[in-house]
Amino acid sequence: MPSNQVSSTGSTAQLAPDTSASYSLGIEGMSCASCVGRVEKAILNVAGVDEVAVNLATQRAQVTFATDKADIAGVAQAVGAAGYPAATDTIELTVKGMTCASCVGRVERKLAGVPGVLEANVNLATSTATVRVVADTATPAALTKAIVNAGFDAEAVGDTQDRSDRERVARDQEIGELKRAVTVAALFTLPIFVLDMGSHFIPMMHHWLHMTVGQQNLFYLFFVLASVVQFGPGLRFYKKGWPALMRGGPDMNSLVMLGTSAAWGYSVVATFLPQVLPAGTVNVYFEASAVIITLILVGRYFEAIAKGRTSEAIKALMKLQAKTARVVRDGEEMEIAIDEVRQGDMVLVRPGDKVPVDGQVTDGSSFVDESMITGEPVPVRKEAGAEVVGGTINKVGSFTFQATNVGADTLLAQIVRMVEQAQGSKLPIQALVDKVTNYFVPAVIAVALATIAIWLIFGPAPALTFALVNGVAVLIIACPCAMGLATPTSIMVGTGKAAKMGVLFRKGEALQSLRDATVIALDKTGTLTKGRPELTDLVVAGDFAEAEVLQLVASVERQSEHPIAEAIVNAAKARGMESDTVQHFEADPGYGVAALVNDRRVEVGADRYMRKLGLDVDVFAKAAHRLADEGKSPLYAAIDGRLGAIIAVADPIKESTPAAIRALHAEGLQVAMITGDNRRTAEAIARRLGIDKVVAEVLPDGKVDAVKSLQAEGGVVAFVGDGINDAPALAQADVGIAIGTGTDIAIESAEVVLMSGDLRNVPNAIALSRATLRNIKQNLFWAFAYNTLLIPVAAGVLFPAFGILLSPVFAAVAMAASSICVLTNALRLKGFRPPIAIAADEAAAPKQQVPQAA
Repeated sequence: MPSNQVSSTGSTAQLAPDTSASYSLGIEGMSCASCVGRVEKAILNVAGVDEVAVNLATQRAQVTFATDKADIAGVAQAVGAAGYPAATDTIELTVKGMTCASCVGRVERKLAGVPGVLEANVNLATSTATVRVVADTATPAALTKAIVNAGFDAEAVGDTQDRSDRERVARDQEIGELKRAVTVAALFTLPIFVLDMGSHFIPMMHHWLHMTVGQQNLFYLFFVLASVVQFGPGLRFYKKGWPALMRGGPDMNSLVMLGTSAAWGYSVVATFLPQVLPAGTVNVYFEASAVIITLILVGRYFEAIAKGRTSEAIKALMKLQAKTARVVRDGEEMEIAIDEVRQGDMVLVRPGDKVPVDGQVTDGSSFVDESMITGEPVPVRKEAGAEVVGGTINKVGSFTFQATNVGADTLLAQIVRMVEQAQGSKLPIQALVDKVTNYFVPAVIAVALATIAIWLIFGPAPALTFALVNGVAVLIIACPCAMGLATPTSIMVGTGKAAKMGVLFRKGEALQSLRDATVIALDKTGTLTKGRPELTDLVVAGDFAEAEVLQLVASVERQSEHPIAEAIVNAAKARGMESDTVQHFEADPGYGVAALVNDRRVEVGADRYMRKLGLDVDVFAKAAHRLADEGKSPLYAAIDGRLGAIIAVADPIKESTPAAIRALHAEGLQVAMITGDNRRTAEAIARRLGIDKVVAEVLPDGKVDAVKSLQAEGGVVAFVGDGINDAPALAQADVGIAIGTGTDIAIESAEVVLMSGDLRNVPNAIALSRATLRNIKQNLFWAFAYNTLLIPVAAGVLFPAFGILLSPVFAAVAMAASSICVLTNALRLKGFRPPIAIAADEAAAPKQQVPQAA
């Protein structure tokens, strides 16, 4: 699946295509951290691969190519040769217009050139093409386009399952297979366990079995039952473990295979050829081999269930997409599958429908719930010219829109890709894990062999039995499943939770670096403020009425194109005021404007304009002083030669900003404001908000220098911005956080995107980052502590002093429990509660549309 960058258009964040060739591939058969290392090594050996990150929990690899020529087929062959086949799909297409064998050849060549295609077969007689592709890389749309480019018409047929359905089916199939394997293994293991353990702990049972069945017959029975387990449910360990061992890269399956085979093989010799064993060593361990396999399968079964829960965020996002769309083609209304919607189609949306794809409204109006994109609970009005996003929910009205982004180009599809890429990325904290696990399994095998040798040489009689039991225990206890799951599961749950909060981590590394931030540097315009002038204050004098003054002033300002004039006009519109007749409009540059409104003389301008008119503005001295302290520049209005009002138009602070600043301070962070505005205005805003440091009157390069200065003081700086002039600072900062309603360039320069543009999600993202890193450290502690502490115990270091040995059976229990513990701990992040519950606040707080009289 190709990656894309984030961008924005209109009121909601959009994602623009990225020229980098990055794909997400499903990889089958990985079971531990050492598997991850081998898959990454195999992929990096493919020509053109620049970067790779393999996620054990999702069973996926994120592969980035140095050029736009992506050799996906080469990657699939490389991982297959390493013993971990890439997931594949078969896509069927109907091809129209072929007449001969050369047509077939041309279509096959075009299909083979699509990245991700492994094999393409075209049948002239049936006019069909059967294409085997690496799953989620070559889409039916891409294949259809290739055929069209070859000069033929084509359309996809057959299976229309989307990826969420396929992954659910695959996960359910895996869980079903493991459940059957566990059932069979348990049924055949239970008799061995009951009879063998019962004989050890219940003397009467031992005596009865010995007298009625006989010891040798019991051995034969155990052999049959254990062999069924070993080569039935346990065959999966041989299928994966043996090839890995032969390639010189043993994995977890190799450890289980070696350990259980040693126990089973020794028992077979003791059962059928006891004479070849030293005296006192004729013991059978069929129960150990069978119980170990059963317990490990039980652990994998619970792992599969838990791993399915970690990917619920992606599944939830995918389920947001509509399955069908109602379009108008050639004047006829029809309902088609979502994959068949084309750019430019006219799409009809009825009340309660999901918007199928991205587009622009052409007719009708409604309110659309965009909370899945922005996190804002209040539905947004949509009318002609407004943009709609696929996956959002229409509420009351009906409308028609023209499709602009379809398929993989929709905002929802690209958000899914962004979350996947963040989930598949490697955090710096994982570097140590990767280094350790690359050598871990070979080291464990070496430790197991050393354990056997030491017990054979120095152990008490029967030395061979002790050597075998302890060697098997080392092999089983050391399976590095927990190490491989420790980091990716926490990243998956954390980034998924963030997406639900409206925070997109474009790079997983930001999860770690954001946690370490000590300084939050904020742009002012569009970040702290709304980014557009609004009428903030209107104070009238004497017996003038506020509504009267506003209507007269707005009528005059309607003739002007100045942004301040537009803000006053918009405030009047918000109150439902109509424009009055204006005559003799005059503009006095540098001073103000004047006109006749319904035969009344109205003059609006700065204080110097009022003085020029001979009016004393000192009556508003107190209000003017207050506005100056707030960083606002006042205007004055005179009506019929009398001073009527003082007016302030400013870029108002967002309603969410004060709470965000308080929350950042509560997290122990220093808050700085970097802006190109004048110092007086900037410092006034800083005083109101409690901002610690102000850098004002800076150009874009100055913002970069300001960030560098903060970094030079020893701070880890996160910069929050939304404009084109913020892009350099976003790139310079340790973590760039872009407002999702900002510009394409700003968002593409950032590691984190706030989809709703709500600053309160900055402290929320930092708190989630810290919670995720705590969770990862907890997982790594348990994974490493488990292996570090229990491998020596399994080897028998406590036996000389305390007589303690670790049974292979208990080693299997501990190994399975460690992985389940790590997964369960990661899932706790789903219960993370952000410091500021945005949706609840927004729903409760009505937004003030126009200023009240001061």
